Amino acid sequence: MADRSPMLAQPWRPPSAGRAAAYLGLFVLGAVAGAAGALVQSGWFPGGLLLALAGAVGVFLGGARAADSRAGAVAPAVGWLVTVILLTVSRPEGDFLFAAGGGTYLFLLGGMAVAVICATLAPGRQPGGGPARLGN
Repeated sequence: MADRSPMLAQPWRPPSAGRAAAYLGLFVLGAVAGAAGALVQSGWFPGGLLLALAGAVGVFLGGARAADSRAGAVAPAVGWLVTVILLTVSRPEGDFLFAAGGGTYLFLLGGMAVAVICATLAPGRQPGGGPARLGN
């Protein structure tokens, strides 16, 4: 009788070069979505906020569907988060992109919540086999 270890107990394998390039592209796409959302969300409040968050959802879920994995949602989410955090830092001259308003905080916290939701809803790795129920 062959010993079948669970999927989580298998050793980690690095992604292939093509998959790593796809994740890098999704990271950049998430960064672009974060920068665009940062500019739009305060420009046309509240419609701009909804548009920016909808764009983030599209990038996160689209990445998950394209890569067929949760990492496809996490890669653009990390790019989005890094960009948004870097845009919130004020410069020595006193310049900053985000104003201290309710819409800005909704964009930051809403985008993080959307990233977690999309990564949770993304398809995970499933063991092979048919869709039959156990015992049938």
